[in-house]
Order: sequence, then C-alpha cells, then structure tokens
Amino acid sequence: MNKNLIADISHHQLSHNIDWAAAAKEVALMIIRVQYGSNTIDREYKKHVANCKKYKIPFGHYAYAQFVSVNDARDEAKHFLERIDKDAKFLVLDVEECTTRKDQIVSATQEFIDVCKKAGWKIGLYTGHHFYKPYGMDRVAADFLWLPRYGKNEGKRDIKPAYECDLWQYTDRGRVSWYCGNIDLNHINSSKTIQWFIGKAQKVSELQQEKEQISSKDSPSEYEIIKVKPGDTLSEIAARFHTTVSTLQKLNGIANPDKIYAGQKIRVR
Repeated sequence: MNKNLIADISHHQLSHNIDWAAAAKEVALMIIRVQYGSNTIDREYKKHVANCKKYKIPFGHYAYAQFVSVNDARDEAKHFLERIDKDAKFLVLDVEECTTRKDQIVSATQEFIDVCKKAGWKIGLYTGHHFYKPYGMDRVAADFLWLPRYGKNEGKRDIKPAYECDLWQYTDRGRVSWYCGNIDLNHINSSKTIQWFIGKAQKVSELQQEKEQISSKDSPSEYEIIKVKPGDTLSEIAARFHTTVSTLQKLNGIANPDKIYAGQKIRVR
C-alpha cells in the first residue's frame, strides 16, 4: 500500500480513537495542532506526537492564530516555539480570522512567521481561501502556502484553489480506514515533493556552517554561495535569502528556474 495521505489533526480527533498501526501504512505526513492562540493548548497534541514517533509517521506542527497585535503575535510565536516537539519537520501558522485591526493583520502574521524563522524553522502559512486576497495574506512571506478549497466536500479532490499554493486541503470530510470520523485531508499542489516537507529541518546554525564550508576563499566577501538540497526550489531559496528568482537566475546564469538539482552551488548575493 502506498503511503500518500497527508492529514491534519487536533484534539477533535482523540488519539485513542486512531488506529495508529493502520495509519502508519497509509499516512506520509501528519500535521498536528499545538495551540489555539497562546492560552489554549491542544489537549491531544502530545499524545498525537508520541504515537507518530512510535509508529514512525513524519509530522509537522501548526498553531491557530488569535493574536491581537504585532507584539501579541511575537509572544504567541514564542509560546508556540516553547511547546513544539523538536522532531517536527516544519511549522505552520493558521490565520483564518482577523483578530487584529485589519491594517495590522499582515504585519502581525509576518511577525509570527519571522520569529519562527529566526529560531531556525521552516514555516508555512495556512489561511482561508476566501481570506487570502481580501486580508492581504498574499503579501506574507513564508516557506510554503497551504490553502483549503473543498468544492462539493465529499471527501475527494474537487475544485482546486484559485491561487498558487503548495498544499491543498481538499476536504474536512475525509474518510480513512484508521479513524471512524471525518478528517482533514490534503494534497501537494506544487512542484514541491513530500521529501521537501518531511526532510530534515535545517537549523540556522547548520545553514551558516554549510555556507562557510562551501564558499570559495577567493570569492569577494559580499559573495554568498549555498548548496541546493533535495526538494529545494529556486523560489524557496529566493524567499529564504530575501531576494527574487530573477536575481538568482542572473547571478547564476540559470535559464530555466524550474531546473536546479541537488548538490548544485548557487550564489545568492
């Protein structure tokens, strides 16, 4: 049986009601909620994590946003970082409602994401399909974008998101062999692979060490070179180093931005 399911769960799915041995045969990735704002810790997340580890199911973590300001977003991110499991493959911020002033929602969202990135984590943004453009979520810089769009919502993939995204949550009424109720199911919707999501999370210190190891001693000090990892895309590298795909193409003579390979050395500035 192919392991191709991507599910996201919270305390609405009690851990003891999941047949974890059966899930391990089908699930490629589990995304586990950790908190609902700063003050509500998901009651099941530690049990979900323990079972994912026991049955060797890769997992990420997400936090549902309830911050009311930029400063509050910073604090909420810090609480999230204190609670997450160190073996999570990535983090996600879930922004589905405007809990700040409308003119602050983008900056507050970006602050939360930046706090996590500065701590060395790969982090994505989940936001409502109806929320994405009206609230400026398209202006938020994250490592990946996760959008829901259900269509008929009969448990199968139906109408794709109208916007480019990396993960598509296609139903909240999914049915699986290892859980008796409805469950959220997702599908990769970009050139990223499952390995991109579940590969070893590279910490900031490791990234800096790698850059020092492969940078040419004869290169000018303002040059910075990195080595492409499996699953990397040029757009992801551009976002990581706060530049653009076209700039990286010019610096490296890359004609086709979709054709880079693991081990390739790329100048990023």
